[in-house]
Amino acid sequence: MKSEKKILTAFILNFAFSVFEFFGGIFTGSVAILSDALHDVGDAASIGISYFLEKKSKKQPDEKYTYGYGRYSVLGGVITTVILLFGSVAVIVGAVKRIISPTEINYNGMIVFAVVGAVTNFLAAYFTHGGHSVNQKAVNLHMLEDVLGWIVVLIGALVMRFTDFRIIDPLMSISVAVFIFINAAKNLKEIADIFLEKTPEGANIAELKEHITGVEGVIDVHHIHLWSMNGENTYGTMHIVAQGDFHKIKEKVREELKEHGIVHATLETETPDEHCHEESCSVREEHGHTSHHHHHH
Repeated sequence: MKSEKKILTAFILNFAFSVFEFFGGIFTGSVAILSDALHDVGDAASIGISYFLEKKSKKQPDEKYTYGYGRYSVLGGVITTVILLFGSVAVIVGAVKRIISPTEINYNGMIVFAVVGAVTNFLAAYFTHGGHSVNQKAVNLHMLEDVLGWIVVLIGALVMRFTDFRIIDPLMSISVAVFIFINAAKNLKEIADIFLEKTPEGANIAELKEHITGVEGVIDVHHIHLWSMNGENTYGTMHIVAQGDFHKIKEKVREELKEHGIVHATLETETPDEHCHEESCSVREEHGHTSHHHHHH
């Protein structure tokens, strides 16, 4: 199944379910179920946004977006994750109010809802698993924590059914919300790394340098830049100082890069006697900048 189809399936399941759940929360008087409904509506909305952005992210590069549309998928991840963060804070606030003033809860109804909830969300999680894009990971994270949330609600409902210990309901919703918050924050960091052009996970520049310099005819390599559009594919650019048949050398270097998972590379070749305008100027530039700053003061 294509990732956007998966996301659409998740959206339909989630949205239908959150409406059902909202009434369930009102009917049983359970804040854990109501807060979950709120969270699910947020999920459904963010999944809807993710669907359009994931679809758009599959577009081929064109003149407007020369690198393609991969970042749209990442943007979907940002929106989904931010909604989750706010949602979980709202849930915690609601639950704290409930701890202060407990209310009546219909436990039997709650048990029924929790069973239906766990099953529905398990199906949704099953449909959406196996995605690689950051966006799809965010969507799948939602699904999984929904399953978890329902299992927690079910256990809690059973305990309350036999003990009438009402504080369990808000405590459960707080623990689920905290779990969601922590995971969403981790996800947000991964997304920030992509937008900040951080060297992708698993790419080791020093090792890469060593391997390329090991290619026959290559004397030196500098200006290695690695980045990723969507957390999946790694792009790279570099300057290679070499002697010999540039054509052969480039092919060998490209093979080496493929082994390192770099699919799209732009290589600049230079002869040893050619003065690279930028060889060590990055260092010089920094000094230049600092001295300029001093002049401004």
